[in-house]
Amino acid sequence: MTPKTEEELAQMIKGANGPLRIQGGGTRPIGKCDGETLSTSAISGISLYEPGALTIVAGAGTPVAEVEAALAKDNQRLAFEPMDHRALLGTTGTPTMGGLAAANISGPRRISVGACRDFMLGVRFVDGSGNIVKNGGRVMKNVTGYDLVKLMTGAYGALGVLTEISLKVLPEVETTGSVLLHGLSDADAVAAMAAALGSPFEATGLAHFPKGPTGDPLTMIRVEGFEKSVNYRAEKLRDLLKKFGEATIETSDAARWQGVRDVAAFAGQDGDVWRLSVKPSDAAELVAKMDAKAVQYDWGGGLVWAMTDSGRDLRAAIGPFDGHATLIRGTADVPTFQPEAPALAAITNGIRAKFDPRGILNPGIMS
Repeated sequence: MTPKTEEELAQMIKGANGPLRIQGGGTRPIGKCDGETLSTSAISGISLYEPGALTIVAGAGTPVAEVEAALAKDNQRLAFEPMDHRALLGTTGTPTMGGLAAANISGPRRISVGACRDFMLGVRFVDGSGNIVKNGGRVMKNVTGYDLVKLMTGAYGALGVLTEISLKVLPEVETTGSVLLHGLSDADAVAAMAAALGSPFEATGLAHFPKGPTGDPLTMIRVEGFEKSVNYRAEKLRDLLKKFGEATIETSDAARWQGVRDVAAFAGQDGDVWRLSVKPSDAAELVAKMDAKAVQYDWGGGLVWAMTDSGRDLRAAIGPFDGHATLIRGTADVPTFQPEAPALAAITNGIRAKFDPRGILNPGIMS
């Protein structure tokens, strides 16, 4: 089913007599969910773009590339740097704005500017009863009662089917530079990234590879802004971090950071892929328990990507920890998302029952 309008979508949901699997561009088939596919790809187009107000409004099916191209004409961007999952997951299709919002997709810059959720201004969606709902607006300060905008962002379509989103955007940066540290252990790399984050030099990306492109450990710390500022801050960071080891400065490194964003090192490799949100101070110790085939640290150690042998339960291997682990790609017979504590699960189920009384929208996707 591919409705062309919000009203048509509402009628399809209202008349549905079985479960529905909600799909945008089909690039991110994460989560276990059976049902007839309901695609929002035809509810597309940019309905409002006000560069002076740093605001854009688009249909859920609008390709992310179309929005980025429109923003680029006015030297603006989606600051939260959304990941493209296609290479990692081996999928085709086109990433859409609705899918981006539904999964709260954010890249390396999240550590400095925030996640997709933090840039959401408003949403329109259809709930599980076929009701059209609007929440939020086109400015950051909205007084509209319950913050359904934040609730819907990251709900994976389990509470409602997004039809339109309003986003805050930011100006594009003039220059990018990176401080590269070579040969650090995981623990030292996390400590170096923490030092950079705690400095006044405004790092906008902090990643570490235990095995970099040459096979040796590589730690990357990014700064962005005007050229003189970037050069100054990169030099200051290099001086600050020299106690950890050899450091160099690199410019024009967009490809490196796109690789971090899309976890390009794991693309085409055999194995299950896990995404762990952790306390940075716990990251190296958790990785040591994994016996992983490959690892990538992002967000200063707060996000760990791990590739393991197929079918392996990584949660069981590392035991309880302060965070959560999501199976992004793989065959392990485990819930895709971290199981919730009983009290939290009761709240979650209660919210779903309010928005989708029949339980037909992406049923089981969070299981």
